[in-house]
Parts: sequence; C-alpha cells; structure tokens
Amino acid sequence: MPINITMPALSPTMEEGNLSKWLVKEGDKVSPGDVIAEIETDKATMEVEAVDEGTVAKLVVPAGTEGVKVNALIAVLAAEGEDASAAAKSGGDAAPAKAEPPKAETSKTETPTSPSDGGRRAAGEPAAATPTPAGRPADPPHKGEGEGRTFASPLARRIAKEADVDVSAVTGTGPHGRVVKADVEAAIAGGGAKAAPAAKAPAGAPAAAPAPVKAMSDDQVLKLFEEGSYDLVPHDNMRKTIARRLVEAKTTIPHFYLTLDCELDALLSLRTQLNAAAPLKKTDKGEAPAYKLSVNDMVIKAMAMALKAVPDANASWTESAMVKHRHADVGVAVSIPGGLITPIIRKADEKTLSVISNEMKDLASRARSRKLKPEEYQGGTTAVSNLGMFGIKDFAAVINPPHATILAVGAGEERAVVKNGEIRIATVMSVTLSTDHRAVDGALGAELLVAFKKLIENPMGMLV
Repeated sequence: MPINITMPALSPTMEEGNLSKWLVKEGDKVSPGDVIAEIETDKATMEVEAVDEGTVAKLVVPAGTEGVKVNALIAVLAAEGEDASAAAKSGGDAAPAKAEPPKAETSKTETPTSPSDGGRRAAGEPAAATPTPAGRPADPPHKGEGEGRTFASPLARRIAKEADVDVSAVTGTGPHGRVVKADVEAAIAGGGAKAAPAAKAPAGAPAAAPAPVKAMSDDQVLKLFEEGSYDLVPHDNMRKTIARRLVEAKTTIPHFYLTLDCELDALLSLRTQLNAAAPLKKTDKGEAPAYKLSVNDMVIKAMAMALKAVPDANASWTESAMVKHRHADVGVAVSIPGGLITPIIRKADEKTLSVISNEMKDLASRARSRKLKPEEYQGGTTAVSNLGMFGIKDFAAVINPPHATILAVGAGEERAVVKNGEIRIATVMSVTLSTDHRAVDGALGAELLVAFKKLIENPMGMLV
C-alpha cells in the first residue's frame, strides 16, 4: 500500500511552509531517519526525516514550491515489494497549486476574499472549482450564514459601486456563484442591474454612522506610483508573519512606555576588567579568549535579574489567568536578512555573564543562517531590542506576544550630568520599557525599570 508523506507541522504555530529542496529523487530508497527534504518556515529552514521505509515513487510537490499547507501531500513512498509506478498512480491526490507572485500589471488583478481563491488571479477569470471526492455531489452555491447575501470580490464591488450597479442583481460566474470583475463589466455593458435610488432619511433623523476607514488595496497603492517606476518583491513567510504579529501586538495590546537614563561608566569599567581576565582556550585558529563580554550581554543579565527582583512583572496575560513565570527567559532581537528573529536565553537569571555571552553568539550565528529550532525562539518572558550600535539614542519597541514587556536599548554616549551641584561628563544610555498594561501596571513597570537601572549602574551586583 502506498505511503503518503505530508507537509509536517514543524512548530505549534506553523500553518504552511515552503518546500525549499528535495534531498532525494524518484526511485531512491529511504529508511527511517534519512533526511529527505528541507522545509522553510517563517523563521528557519529545517530538515525533514523519513519515518517509514520504502522507495520514493512520486515527488508530488516540486522543490521551490511556496505556501504548502500543513498536512498537504508532498510525496508518495512505495512500500517494500510494491511497484513504484503503481504506487505513484494510486497514492494521494494532486499537489496544491503553487502560489503565484504578484504581477506588475496590478490593474488586471484582484484580491481574493477567501482561501479557496488560492492567490491573485487575472480579473474576470473564474477560479477552478474545488474538486470533490468521487460519488459526492458538488457543494451548492455558497450563500453564507443567511440567504440573500451576495458574495463578490472587492474589485467587483468597487466597480459596481462606481457604476451605480446593484451587485446582488448580477449573476456570478466565479466559484460558488461569486461575482467577479467580468460579471460586473458584462452587466454594465448590458445596461442592466442599476441600483435603486437610496431612500431619503426623514427630517430630523440622526445621520448614519460613517463607514469605517479601510486600508488601501494593493491596486490603490500602486496607482499612486508611475508605472515602471518600481519593482514588486513578493513577501516571504517571515515577512508575512512579522507583519501579522506586529498588527496583532499593536491592535490588541495596550502599550505604555517608561524611559530612564542609565550611567554606564561603572559597567564599562567592569566589562574591561572581566574581558582582560578571560582565560585562553585552544581553537582551530589558535588560542583565543574563552569569552568576550558585550554591553548587550550585561543588559540581558540585568533584565533577567530585575524580573526576578520584581516577580509580579515577570508575567504574561491570558484572558482566563495571569501567567506568572518562575524563570526569566530573555529573548534578544536579532536582525537577519529579510526580517527579525528573537532567540531566547533560557533562565538568564541563573547564568553567568560568560555563559550568556557565548550562548548569545551561537544563537545569533545560527539565527542568521536560519538554523534555529522552534524551541530556541518561541516563548520567553521578556525581550531586549538594542539599536545602540547604530547610534540610536532612544526608541520604543513593540511587545512580542506572549511577553508583557520589551526593553528598547539606545546608544551609550557622553552627556553632561549634574552631580552634587556640579556638571560632569558621564556615559549615559537611555532605555525604554514597553509594557502590556493588562499584565503590568504603571507603578509595577516603573519598579522593574528602576531595578534594572540599579543593576546597570552597580554591575558588581550581577556577579554575586
């Protein structure tokens, strides 16, 4: 009996992935544990191992296919003693269609409103009907929850509104009777389906509420630019995920921000001493220091210890309960080609500075090559985002759910400060704590930031 291989869920949140590369070809024999493919998720490229023994009868999804849904059929194995060609014919269904990239001629495209449309397509071109199993009748035209509702694409509705056409009177030729652009244009050309004049509101009646403001469509945006003056770069899974999560964070989390200035002179002095005292170790390139601490390593440690000192702030919000974390797991924002990822230093409050430093270097290196495992970048109790290396003085970062806080770190710079009535020069770093007001109130957030400042300005406290 043929063995179907499906797109695996490589993380709890994965819904689809890109099949980057096949490491086997049709006719190859595989055993459990053999690496057969590379799958690109929103954050990493991961290897997929075979779980059954057999011969590759058919590679259903070609290498390079994007947007393959979890549990979709990607290959068929012939079991031992089974004819591979017969298995290829009898195993599974057709491969999911590859999503097409946006086309330059955007005026001829429309955005689908349901997943069944499968992506952007030429205007007026009906999508292929969804295949049904043998013997099962096709679904009736889709009318939604209530009868009388007309399904139409956004572009069709806009054209109908501009031409004063009643879209509910137009016969749809799209999937499940959906009205598409060509249907509206045909109705306009035929001179029919004109909308009835709107009834006038009685005198003294309250004005209707204004329609909610909607984001501009792709077509509306591109019409603002001269044709041929731009290139379209399709979004990859990482950029789509970042966009979705940022919108989720800013529209569902009530952010508030707290900023403090921290003097760094004592920390910089201690860092110099610790690096000078680092023992040497043998490497492929000769001897090298066992560690080299950065300011960011010490910021991570200070943030973790501050959370332990103010445990009520080491929390995550859920609708049913407050999640109080027992450890301080600090995510660190790392910029990688095409996006951002936040690998996590687990139990950072219990680790030494040298361990945090070496672990962070390893995580950042593997993050940039997209080799992190999901458990290395998912979860965490807070995060640190440092733009000081770019000379940024201060900024406010967006909270990364399920965290309740994120610390934005600016550059350390020499500033004039007043001490005991005298003006002196000190190295000062501005930090801004973004806080989820549902989980951490203003006074609690301030307590956390003060605890962080105390550790930064008295860094010996991080060594005991």
